Amino acid sequence: MGIGINGFLVPHHLLDGGIIGIGLILHYYYELPTGLSMIVLSIPLYVLAWFYEKKYFYYSLHGLLISSLTIDLLSYLRGRFDLAVLPSAIIGGCLVGFGIGLMLRYETSTGGTDLLAQLMTKLIPINIGALIFAIDGLVILSGLKIVGMEKFLYSFITIMFVGAMTSLTVIKKSEPL
Repeated sequence: MGIGINGFLVPHHLLDGGIIGIGLILHYYYELPTGLSMIVLSIPLYVLAWFYEKKYFYYSLHGLLISSLTIDLLSYLRGRFDLAVLPSAIIGGCLVGFGIGLMLRYETSTGGTDLLAQLMTKLIPINIGALIFAIDGLVILSGLKIVGMEKFLYSFITIMFVGAMTSLTVIKKSEPL
């Protein structure tokens, strides 16, 4: 995830969805560290998890801390890959989606809206990748004024690949495609 965000999304001011996307919006607008923003923004969702699904609280806390720290530690990768915006949107989306999917497959997450999606799938029968995609769409829509229409459209491509890779990675061997 850290490579996808820093190497491919940030250089083009692309957004992801969820708490990562909100962290990126804060980074672009206020120059705050993305990972640290993710931790602060996830606190209310961890309070919910504590009361409704302690297992997710415990399983996701380390995922949030490690992924946030990794995102901030790998910030030196910004500008290291010289790719156009479209391949960056696709590669960045695939890397982020694979990271999120791998964490969800083992019942952990980056916290934030991934944690919210985990809690919601306990209540409603919906594919977690599709739910994350919907939440991500709302987040990038909220960043439209900051990144502009062109980057918004590329960010939409990014979240399509994040959602697809998350869904493909979460599928266990016994589940049909």
